[in-house]
Amino acid sequence: MSTFNSILLKISGELVGDQLEKMKFLCNKEIGKNRLEKMTSGLQLFMVLMERNTLGPDNTVFLVSLLTDIGRLDLADKLTNCESQYAGSPNSLPNDEEQAKLDIATEMITNNIGMKWRTYGRKLGLPEAKLDHIAQKHPNNLEEQVVELLKEWRKKQKAEAKTDTLIKALRSCDQNCTADLIQTELEKLNTNGGQ
Repeated sequence: MSTFNSILLKISGELVGDQLEKMKFLCNKEIGKNRLEKMTSGLQLFMVLMERNTLGPDNTVFLVSLLTDIGRLDLADKLTNCESQYAGSPNSLPNDEEQAKLDIATEMITNNIGMKWRTYGRKLGLPEAKLDHIAQKHPNNLEEQVVELLKEWRKKQKAEAKTDTLIKALRSCDQNCTADLIQTELEKLNTNGGQ
């Protein structure tokens, strides 16, 4: 049995009370009332979502949003952590030089983006459900919201994660000062690295 399936089994077992009914209600449009009425476990629901390619080891956004909507952030986190295990093979990461640049950019963005982090997340192509999950996971901690946003973006981009993309997205939401700070830091890195 795959790690992903065992996570789904645990999540199904931890749904209590009317949580499954709430999830079924939220899936009415995707699956249809008749089929949903016959479901008695989360596992049955998850299997149908997998059949419809709405759920998979690297495609958990829909289920994460369902779990978030019914107030089970703990289960949504389990799923998100499981997804990051699939994303972590060395071949799917940027090279060391780009990683260093991304770390600098992450620090600068975390310290400067502020309340515009959701707009920035949209510019980076993160789905609204993922942004909602981040906001609910860290409701009173702006810095953690930004850190989580950038972590999710890097996980999604894998080896394609580029500092230039972060800078371009900053400029597209009028965060030119932060973009300039990152470029200045990267120039310092290049100057120091070249000596």
